[in-house]
Amino acid sequence: MPSLSGEGEAAPARPALHLRRLVVTDFRSYERTELALDGRPVVLAGANGAGKTNLLEAISLFTPGRGLRGAPYAELARKTGAGGWAAACTADGPMGESRLGTGIEPGAGAGGEVRARLVRIDGETQSGSGALAHYMRQVWLTPAMDRLFVESAGGRRRFLDRLVMGFDPSHGTRVNAYERAMRERNRLLADGRMDNAWLTGLEEQMAEHGVAMAAARVEIVARLKGAIAVTSEGAFPKADLSLDGFLEQKVAEGAAVDAEDELIARLKQGRLRDQAAGRTLEGPHRSDLLVRHAPKDMEAAACSTGEQKALLLGLVLANARLLARQIGAAPILLLDEVAAHLDAHRRAALFDEIVALGAQAFMTGTDKSLFESLGNRAQSFDVSEGVLEESAL
Repeated sequence: MPSLSGEGEAAPARPALHLRRLVVTDFRSYERTELALDGRPVVLAGANGAGKTNLLEAISLFTPGRGLRGAPYAELARKTGAGGWAAACTADGPMGESRLGTGIEPGAGAGGEVRARLVRIDGETQSGSGALAHYMRQVWLTPAMDRLFVESAGGRRRFLDRLVMGFDPSHGTRVNAYERAMRERNRLLADGRMDNAWLTGLEEQMAEHGVAMAAARVEIVARLKGAIAVTSEGAFPKADLSLDGFLEQKVAEGAAVDAEDELIARLKQGRLRDQAAGRTLEGPHRSDLLVRHAPKDMEAAACSTGEQKALLLGLVLANARLLARQIGAAPILLLDEVAAHLDAHRRAALFDEIVALGAQAFMTGTDKSLFESLGNRAQSFDVSEGVLEESAL
């Protein structure tokens, strides 16, 4: 297997959280590439298909989950490689230097077999990817998210849960535990196994984890609203945030115990309905993040494409500022094709915000000239068919 051991105002020379070294082996279009990074924002410029997003995807796998594309791990291996892949980095964070590595063995996933990826932190193999959340905080925006406000609630919910994990790494564990219990309940209902004791046990697990999920969402949305409220008007419009979900509303209004009891009761009463539907129809897996363009008092979904992009960027920047204040480090930002649909004023404002935050942002684009205003405030790499070469902006 490839090695998993990686080695306004002016921004600080080294942000509190940043990659210093990145090594990618047999990953997508990369046979092997190694980058030495100094903490400045990073621009990756090249033609479509050159491998820019592949590199962002590799970086995103230093967090729990399947990364920014959500692809099966076996699909990440280079087509002409041995079947395995690895990504490793040396990162500086609030806890000091860490060496993070992840990948799969050659042949993993062959014959339809699904294997979890390996994760190592400072040379020690971990039981799963959840441990990465304590070392790495990231937020990403991809072109697929440009329609976040007009498509299904699921995308907005996942976006919010990733933001929550930045403040509370255990949130992802609770989400996974809730979904496991829900899948088992759905399976029992689909099989017609109305075992009251078994179903009640699963519903109690769902309520316990679900209320914790809802409480974390309520808290972070409240914090984000506070961070947005004290932000002066600028290039990115303020967002008005709220949560649509009975459990979040119940948690916000009163005791968590009452919310837990109500969810248990609703799940029990809805067994036959859920059996007929083939899925669970109530719970925090159905909640939604509602966003309005505050200056216009307009639903985000009704705004223009450019306004939606600006709203989303403003929300990400507010989250980064909040993290920087509360845990001492802005998250690493992965911004795929971020400049393409921004006018010159908003591009400059975005770059200034990133530098002022002291955030290490990895930004991709086909037109290098869109990033010229960053000048020597950023590192720049030309990307061509899986090969990177450092260059000047």
